[in-house]
Amino acid sequence: MSTTEDLYGLELSGSREAVDRYNGGVSALLRIQQGGLAGIAASVDHDPSFALGHAALALLGHEFEAPVDVPGHLAEAERLSTMTTERERSHVHAVAAHVAGDSGPLVRHLVDYPLDALLLSVAVPTIAFAGVTTVPEESWAIVERAEPAYGGDWWYSGLLAFIRQEQHRWDDAMALSCRSLEEEPTAGHSVHARAHVHYETGEHQAGRDWLDGWIKGPGQSADSLSHYSWHAALHELSMGDFAAVRARYEQQLAPPMVVGCRAMVDSCSLLWRWSITPGAKNLPRPEDVVEGLDPDLLDCPPSPFMAMHAAITLCAVNDTERLDRLDRWAAAQADPTFAEVVAPLADALHLLTAGDAGGCADRLAELLCSVWRLGGSEAQREVIEDTMIAALLAAGRFDEARPVIDKRLDRRQCKRDREFLARTEPTGSR
Repeated sequence: MSTTEDLYGLELSGSREAVDRYNGGVSALLRIQQGGLAGIAASVDHDPSFALGHAALALLGHEFEAPVDVPGHLAEAERLSTMTTERERSHVHAVAAHVAGDSGPLVRHLVDYPLDALLLSVAVPTIAFAGVTTVPEESWAIVERAEPAYGGDWWYSGLLAFIRQEQHRWDDAMALSCRSLEEEPTAGHSVHARAHVHYETGEHQAGRDWLDGWIKGPGQSADSLSHYSWHAALHELSMGDFAAVRARYEQQLAPPMVVGCRAMVDSCSLLWRWSITPGAKNLPRPEDVVEGLDPDLLDCPPSPFMAMHAAITLCAVNDTERLDRLDRWAAAQADPTFAEVVAPLADALHLLTAGDAGGCADRLAELLCSVWRLGGSEAQREVIEDTMIAALLAAGRFDEARPVIDKRLDRRQCKRDREFLARTEPTGSR
């Protein structure tokens, strides 16, 4: 068995052909481009004794629900790793523990081997992976510890840019993103970070135009392309350009172009935000998206983040009964975030669908300080505050809605929020 190297110079125990395919697959995963799974699978086809290829397939089956035999590939990876390097054995152990629900070994592995880029990517919640923690500071620390190992590497710069925007260090995030994209125009993390910076700083026209250029150019081969389209649509919604939102939805976000969890997270959440925006009318039917979803995504979602979007989706289709079921299911889960955040969220949206907008607003106000526990980005979790504002307006509680909207406008200018604010004014002055 020959010894070769991965993308960052770490030894790999496998044939030259297998390692070439593996590196191609990992490169696609790091750039969030299509071809990751195919490349990894090809590595094992070329060399069935390649331990890290088996480990990566198990990881992708676990994280992405890829159609692979997760237990079988894990067993092969563990068996074959006894003939590899210490770093590879640690890598396989970290993957096996992570799949089993214990991410501690993965975090410890990255302390010793920060250049293990695939596992560093897995550790951090981004567009690609769910991460090992929903506590932002813990994710930040994992990435920042690795900085001396990577220096100015384009991929790491994009990952760090995403962390910097979460820390509201907008200028740093933009500089890192742009530098990364100059070297690698398909760098998905860098695109994602820049999209968030444009949104959070209210640069909606510039953000939409830049994203459109990227989607039609280097981004054409991107994986999870719908999420970048969601970002562009969010800019258009913020500008009050309903015609543009409709065109983007129909061309880039409607089924069957987008299916599965991305349809729930991107398409359904957009339709709900659109539906509660002042002046919105004649929207596409969210029921058409829900018809194509696996019922388990809505009834027993695999994570609090997915559960948040399940609740929003059920609210969008006005399904009071299933919201009640989701509330009771979440309350019975062992993960405290389900019981303490998801269940109250489902209950609040249940009240809204039942016609009690004031009760919904009260429940959501109590939850706002805890929604970070659901994971995802601030832009994604903002849908909960959007819903609270809409509920306050529906309940006629304008004096309570006004300071919430004012605070948002103090942070960034947004036509949509100005329209929300206009709804709080006395009828005669609108």
